[in-house]
Amino acid sequence: MKFLIINGPNLNLLGRREPGIYGSQSYEALCALIQDYAAAHRSTADCFQSNHEGAIIDKIHAADGVYDAIIINPAAYTHYSYAILDALKAVDVPAYEVHISRIDRREPFRAVSVTAPACVGQLYGHGFQGYLMAMDHFLEGGT
Repeated sequence: MKFLIINGPNLNLLGRREPGIYGSQSYEALCALIQDYAAAHRSTADCFQSNHEGAIIDKIHAADGVYDAIIINPAAYTHYSYAILDALKAVDVPAYEVHISRIDRREPFRAVSVTAPACVGQLYGHGFQGYLMAMDHFLEGGT
């Protein structure tokens, strides 16, 4: 399988940004973990991070016909980006939404995802392992 891993705003600061919530490992460590996991499962994973909504939308559009699945952590865009929701719905690539933290135990606004309805599932609170769990969904034949 060919995975596109999309990470939204501020995830480039993993390891430095609120380590009590997001952990002490860097964004680079996250990407290495994901890519190693993909390789161990005879797959590939391309990591993409942007702090800009339009760049994320463009990447989703470009995924159509290129990738088998998208694993997306829209970060703060989760809670208000109907544009990312529409982009995910517009392409023929299944997506799985992932969040590192327990979004249901944080500020009330974080418990609401406007992007999840365009995804085949949502995982939160599993740290970096959530990305691998989402990949497993597709590796095990989920759509």
